Amino acid sequence: MNTSFQSLLFVPGNRPDRFAKAFASEADCVCIDLEDAIPANAKDDARGAALAAAATAARCLAIRINPVTTRAGLADLLALAAADVRPAVILVPMVEDAAEVAIVRRVLADPQVTLVPLVETVRGLDNAGAIAADPAVGTVMFGGGDFSAEIGVALEWTPLLAARSRLVMACASQGKGVLDVPFIRMDDAEGLARECEMARDLGFTAKAAIHPAQIAAIHAAFRPAPADVEEAEAAVAAYAEAGGGAVRFRGKMLEAPVMARYRQILALKEKTNA
Repeated sequence: MNTSFQSLLFVPGNRPDRFAKAFASEADCVCIDLEDAIPANAKDDARGAALAAAATAARCLAIRINPVTTRAGLADLLALAAADVRPAVILVPMVEDAAEVAIVRRVLADPQVTLVPLVETVRGLDNAGAIAADPAVGTVMFGGGDFSAEIGVALEWTPLLAARSRLVMACASQGKGVLDVPFIRMDDAEGLARECEMARDLGFTAKAAIHPAQIAAIHAAFRPAPADVEEAEAAVAAYAEAGGGAVRFRGKMLEAPVMARYRQILALKEKTNA
């Protein structure tokens, strides 16, 4: 199972007045947050608002529940299990062990729901491969905020580069995508674009957002440019014409590993246009 979104926009569950604006954005998927953005005394109302939105959503909707190791998380999970309509995607925060993902999968018992566990601790990173391997997992998210706090560094690119790299490798070993943490400096458009490009070049497949204005930069980085699609299509044609053997193409040598990347670009184009 693999999700196809390149952007995911968070909106607080206790602000249903913002749901319509989020749904009107260009984000591939909108995530109603029941966890970090919600004070304890507002979680019940936020859960109700999120479930109501899921019942009428006409586009990709995700809900981030609370950790399943907490009472609020268990209440979220049971409410989702009892709901007549569930979101397409459920984000599961603070996952440190594959057993937590298995619990969510078994309680929901719904193969139509894709799970996105958040790796936000060193222990979770150590177990990332096993977490990603669960059959219900489509993508794994890097929870950089909590991770940076745990190891005592700033939520910046360089201090978290090693953690990001390890997570990408662990997920790649299981054939799963990786969703990067949102860029939190709202007025730094250049910084956002740069971080999106670096995340893409490292192997991330998507990036989360905290404002609709961030979506365009995310899509510019994670969706294939027309020139990339044209080159991939031409390379596939040249390789096929050569009978699937190594062949020179625009100064490059085309062979199986290179072709795999070109085919990934074309597959991403198909998902984006679906």
